[in-house]
Amino acid sequence: MAPVLAFLLALFSAAQSPAQSSFPPPAFTDPQRVSKLKAAFPEIEKILTQWAEQRKVPGMSWAIVIDGETAFIKTMGYREWTSKQPVEEGTPFRIASMTKSFTALAILKLRDEGKLTLDDEVARWIPEVSGFRYPTTDTAPLRVRQLLTHSAGFPEDNPWGDQQLSLPFDTLTTWLARGMPWSTPPDTGFEYSNFGFGMLGRIVERISGRSYREYLDNEILKPLGMTHSTLEPAEAKGAAVGYRREASGEYRVEPSLPHGAFGAMGGLLTTAADLGRYVAFHLSAYPPRDGAEAGPVRRSSVREMQRLWRVSGFSVQRDQPLPPAAQGRLRARAGGYGYGLGVTTDCRFEHIVSHGGGLPGFGSHMMWLPEYGVGILAMTNLTYSSPASVFGRVWESMQQTGGLQPRQLPPSPALVSTQKALFELWNDWKPATAERIAASNLFMDQSAAARRTELAALQKVVGRCELSGPVRAENWLRGEFDLACERGSLVRMNFTLAPTMPEPTVQFWAARSIQPFGPAMKKAAERAAAGKLDRFKARMESMVRNYGVCKLGAVVGGDGVRQGAARLDCARGSAELELELDTKGRPTRVAINQPAGVTCAR
Repeated sequence: MAPVLAFLLALFSAAQSPAQSSFPPPAFTDPQRVSKLKAAFPEIEKILTQWAEQRKVPGMSWAIVIDGETAFIKTMGYREWTSKQPVEEGTPFRIASMTKSFTALAILKLRDEGKLTLDDEVARWIPEVSGFRYPTTDTAPLRVRQLLTHSAGFPEDNPWGDQQLSLPFDTLTTWLARGMPWSTPPDTGFEYSNFGFGMLGRIVERISGRSYREYLDNEILKPLGMTHSTLEPAEAKGAAVGYRREASGEYRVEPSLPHGAFGAMGGLLTTAADLGRYVAFHLSAYPPRDGAEAGPVRRSSVREMQRLWRVSGFSVQRDQPLPPAAQGRLRARAGGYGYGLGVTTDCRFEHIVSHGGGLPGFGSHMMWLPEYGVGILAMTNLTYSSPASVFGRVWESMQQTGGLQPRQLPPSPALVSTQKALFELWNDWKPATAERIAASNLFMDQSAAARRTELAALQKVVGRCELSGPVRAENWLRGEFDLACERGSLVRMNFTLAPTMPEPTVQFWAARSIQPFGPAMKKAAERAAAGKLDRFKARMESMVRNYGVCKLGAVVGGDGVRQGAARLDCARGSAELELELDTKGRPTRVAINQPAGVTCAR
């Protein structure tokens, strides 16, 4: 294992044990998680191989990254079609626009060293920009941040930019002196600009006093252990040859342009192992935590790259389904751009980081889930051919193993001590304890006497109770816990702490009982789960159409007699069932809801 990767893995392992501090980081809790994820590798290989065969890709190299290391590398096909030289693990591919994130890293490294700010005027570092004629008289000067986020107002320049990699540096200077034909007013929207990242490469050179190529090699690539990566095709031994496929089915070579003034936007060549190290480095920035920095750019800055800084759009589409599903699930997706990286959220994952690359002769994509510790990358030698369209199926196959789960936040000391105090009040209300833990608003919103009376009434219904487990943290100052009670019910307590010091105090506190379903409620719920409540035929048909076959799951609310709520475990995900019965046990209301945390209807 390369030294840098060993260091990253050591840091990752240390992060898995919650810190003994007020702010413990989230951690993975399933000891079998990695082995479960690896069980998906055969299916993932099948998915990607099938895609490559359908697209008639000459060659491909891909890898899976888990917890700071490249867990699986696979190759297929030919790096050189005519001689049938195979793709090997060490075969370099040109990754095109995925280079942009490396350029962003270089800018942030210079920023962290105090050599520029992201709000610097671009003209400070590229004097020719001071002569730009802006499209409106009220346009503010261009900033470095706008170049990083494709919001400078420059025109979208694919595929024109693909042919500018070898542009002479003097020619770029001439172009800059001529000005810019704006497509939108600067800082008003998203417009993908290779030109802008070419300018960022020039900023790196002006500030560092070195060529972009030298800076990237010595300050980013080598520290990450990416020793088989280069901006110059002539130096990439055994590199994949790029091809386009004619209508006749014949492959034609696409010559690789040498490094030039636009190399910062798309010139890097790398191997699956090197790119795996790079993805591992980005994943290693999560979660925020104490501990030494591995570099070459500090963790907080790497996370900053992976934040959404410029919204680009919203879309709804169907995934390619995994058998035996008849059709893929409908997914909503919203996102935009960070710094050199795309950042999105969809129905499955709140935070997805990715970037693709396409040039004549090459197509590539990388994607990772920071809160899940996993990533995937793939590189091909066919023009604009990227398997990003089937990456959703890769995540599906991992989910089916049960191993694709996010880190869980351990309870903070403040949550643990508050749980103890609230349970003490449940068993023995002491005014001194109540006053000690209460924020100034708590007993103004509902008096202490009224709260004590409410708890006493609840105790009469549920009987004697004990803690059923630790507090579940939503964040360091909000959580919930359950009491298991003698009459088969649960009492769920939710609370939120106020920003008070030296100790956070309780600003919100609610307790509710969750009663087991009685016979009538259980019968009605089972019939609803099976889609057989004829009185609510339209609702039942809609449920089956959207969720597939469902089974009744855990009770999550209600008195069990007249009102009830339960989880539905369905073929296409989870739902929540709400029921109301009349005095004769007949359903008067049925609702099928999205569970908490689920953002999209199917």
